[in-house]
Parts: sequence; C-alpha cells; structure tokens
Amino acid sequence: MTSLNHYLSEKRSAVLAREALIEAGNAGPNALQARVSAEGRSGVRRIRIRDHQVISDSPPDFAGYNLGPSSPELQLGVLGSCVTHIFLIQAAHRQVPIDSLEVEVSGKIDPRGGRPGHEQIPIWPHDIAYVVHLDSPASDEEVKALFDAVESSCPILNLLKNPQEIRAEILHNRTQAQESRAGVEDAIA
Repeated sequence: MTSLNHYLSEKRSAVLAREALIEAGNAGPNALQARVSAEGRSGVRRIRIRDHQVISDSPPDFAGYNLGPSSPELQLGVLGSCVTHIFLIQAAHRQVPIDSLEVEVSGKIDPRGGRPGHEQIPIWPHDIAYVVHLDSPASDEEVKALFDAVESSCPILNLLKNPQEIRAEILHNRTQAQESRAGVEDAIA
C-alpha cells in the first residue's frame, strides 16, 4: 500500500462485510480481555492482550523508572488510537478520501488531587481534549459528517463520555510468608 487512500479503498470491503453481518443479525458481542502483572524488581506493569504486550511504568516522581508510558498516558493514547481507527473506518465506509490523519490528545493529571486542601481536584485524568489533523480533498460538509459519525460511534470516546459501573473482586491467596507471620501472631496472642 502506497498511501492512506489506498489503505481506505482496501478496507472498504472489510467495513461493508462487517456491516452486512450486523444488518443480517449475524454479529454479536466480542469478548475482550487484558492481563496485567507487576514485575518484582521494577514494579513495571506488563500488559498482555491477545499475542501482544505493552510495558507501562511511571515517571520517577511517581515511584517509577520511566520504562514506559504511565496508565493515564496510555489512556490518552488509547483514546487517540480509537478515534483515529474510527475515522479510517468511517472514511472507508463513506468513501471520504484522506491524504493524512493524525489525532493529538491532551489532558491533565494533578498529583494533589483528592488530598487535604485539594479535594476539588480530580484524581483521574481530566481536561481531556483531542484535535484531528486531517488532510483531505473532501468538502467541508463531507468532513463534518465524517467527524459527527466518528463522535457518535467511537467506542472509547463514548466510554469516556458515558462511564459505566465496573464490577470488581479480589481473589486473595495467602503466601507462605503470610502463613508463617500469621502463625507467629497467633502464638504471641
């Protein structure tokens, strides 16, 4: 493939095939899964998704070694990736030519968030914004319709705009060191 437009023309058939499955009632939910483990020497988080791996760490001022992006930075990257992908899908579906596309995402996180005297500052990333840099010979109306379609159908963008309740549980396995410590505490009592 030599250009983004060549990619879009090749992907149009995949987009149309998926649409046909949905309209025929032959598409349902896809299960998603990620596993994250912390490494002992560094605390680096190794994120595993399907056959892929991403390393997440924090900057030194947040007890990290700066070996990878932090979780809030990854969240901004995930938003940008999803918006970019949905732009490509919608452009292929609508046959809107794109010469170049880049999505710039920004946000803030304040380490004072939630602490005494700073309770009004959120502990989560906030002031999130994105700017789409689009080069296209399409008309302003076509680009506006493309943008509106992305805004209404981007999964991660809509997840962030419309948060949901998240179920959580902890499965605690007592380690041998914990068992020994518990035995000593029981003997002292």
